[in-house]
Amino acid sequence: MKIKTLLPGLVLAFAATTSAKAATVTAAVAANFTKTIEEIGQAFTEDTGHTIRFSFGPSGKLFAQIRNGAPFDLFFSANEAAPKAAIEHGLAVEDSYFVYSQGVLVLYSPTLPVANNAMAILKQGDFRFLSMANPRTAPYGTEAERFLQNVGLHQALRRKLVNGESIAHAFQYVVTKNAQLGFVAKSQVVDPASPAYNNGEYWELPAELYNPINQGAVITKRGEKNEAAIAFMDYMKSPRAIEIIKRYGYNLPE
Repeated sequence: MKIKTLLPGLVLAFAATTSAKAATVTAAVAANFTKTIEEIGQAFTEDTGHTIRFSFGPSGKLFAQIRNGAPFDLFFSANEAAPKAAIEHGLAVEDSYFVYSQGVLVLYSPTLPVANNAMAILKQGDFRFLSMANPRTAPYGTEAERFLQNVGLHQALRRKLVNGESIAHAFQYVVTKNAQLGFVAKSQVVDPASPAYNNGEYWELPAELYNPINQGAVITKRGEKNEAAIAFMDYMKSPRAIEIIKRYGYNLPE
């Protein structure tokens, strides 16, 4: 009789514990990392039962939203400056900060032979538009602009530049052929699901000609007591997450 009376209680207690452990996380994520973190998020849910919801955009705009009270638990930026600024403004947990990936810039074109002739094509300027992310709000745009300045072509090409709000918009300009070529994230062209995959050519910019795109993340003050948010940040350092990050064309800091 004791067994019969205890079992329902045990089942209810287990169900309550399981339900309590499963939680929802909201994350603001730089647009370049969309596909990568969506796959990591799916794996995270499979492994933990937690749910994670993403909001994508330029790092600068996401930071502005956080400053204005947007309900994000996590912030994954395309640079180090924005998450560090969140810490300085008391909006994020200082010891949660880490660099989760390093972005790689490429010049991509669906029609021009940039793989072996990128610099010659840029110098000749025989194209109508060259897309890039907005250098004022998007780190990939900042570094694309720096590259052009370092090779002495920014002034010559400035009238041909088309700025997308984010790296995602810059990429769309090229794949829709509104721009003949563009500076995009390597992750956008190596993804087998990408419209750029096996469609056109890309050239990886020499790393010494632009600053490292260290992509930093933090837990916001809103998320500091959310166990699922803490768990996801830990999960980002797991072998499964690292494999996904590398597969999408990102480097990891040494």
